Amino acid sequence: MVTYREFRQVLRKVGFQLVRSKKHELWQRVDPDGTVRNVLVKHQHARDIPKGLLSEMLRQAGLSRDEFERLRKDP
Repeated sequence: MVTYREFRQVLRKVGFQLVRSKKHELWQRVDPDGTVRNVLVKHQHARDIPKGLLSEMLRQAGLSRDEFERLRKDP
């Protein structure tokens, strides 16, 4: 399982920045082609992310599960 804290760490590694933090956090990155990617993350720091929600968040971030796991394990 993946926690929200681990997910945030990977977002930082791939260049996302925290734009807003209210009910949910909005993380944003501008890709080289000008595409703006937004990912909404709940304030559930140490809790596990449900599988379906994790898949949706990875899609929003433009990451595959394999890429995510590789980045998660890199220090």
